[in-house]
Amino acid sequence: MDKTDRNEKKRIVIKIGSSSLTHPETGELNLLKIEKLVRVLCDLKGAGKDVVLVSSGAVAAGRQALGRIGRPGTLAEKQAYAAVGQARLMMVYQRIFSEYNHIAAQVLLTKDTMTNEVSRYNAQNTFDELLALGVVPIVNENDTVSTHEIQFGDNDRLSAIVAALISADLLILLSDIDGLYTDDPHVNPEARFIDVVEEITPELMAMGKDTAGSDVGTGDMAAKLEAARIATDSGSDMVITNAADVEVIQRVMDGNAKGTLFKAHKNRNFDLMDYINHRY
Repeated sequence: MDKTDRNEKKRIVIKIGSSSLTHPETGELNLLKIEKLVRVLCDLKGAGKDVVLVSSGAVAAGRQALGRIGRPGTLAEKQAYAAVGQARLMMVYQRIFSEYNHIAAQVLLTKDTMTNEVSRYNAQNTFDELLALGVVPIVNENDTVSTHEIQFGDNDRLSAIVAALISADLLILLSDIDGLYTDDPHVNPEARFIDVVEEITPELMAMGKDTAGSDVGTGDMAAKLEAARIATDSGSDMVITNAADVEVIQRVMDGNAKGTLFKAHKNRNFDLMDYINHRY
């Protein structure tokens, strides 16, 4: 993505997963990394961009607060962890955003929000109004009441759905990998990196494999490719890049980051609600 493209990107959705927000040794929130993320997002706001953050981490934060180890064993446990952790996660975000003179808002979504016409319209209006007010919406699946999150997988697809809902120009998926490879580079040293994807083909989708390697995240490349299909069909570019240094967001905007760019190719036949209803 060159600098001309960057300047044209007004509305940006950024997704970050649990494994990128926590310390790998303990699973506890990485406050320094969250602070750096917020600083980068505030700088984008200062450059005149509309920014939406799709953030995982509620279950991990709840697990930390409750002193539990490992993933929750049942759906009820997961929902309880999320109920505790979502409030704690937002407290952290609100506090740090306020230090940079910006305001964050919590938006929790479920599948029902998207498939119900009235709820979807209200959600879209809320996003539009928050962005008009200069607020940074922080989005997550409403794990406390939703039983569909497991089917959605990680927040990769949710972030693409949000990008489609608000007509975003760019979706950035921050991951534990540099981008898309022809095979899993963790196990195959011959895997070749793919810089740009012009079109999402069935052969490309077949590359998706379950590569979730963390006990706090549920993301995999298959989910990211599904997200790319949603985003590009709805008219948004999408970039997968490594979250090891969250300042990579600015390098993406400058066209200097290593990552895979999926180019938008708006599909007039693509219907987001039809996709959700038939996919999940």
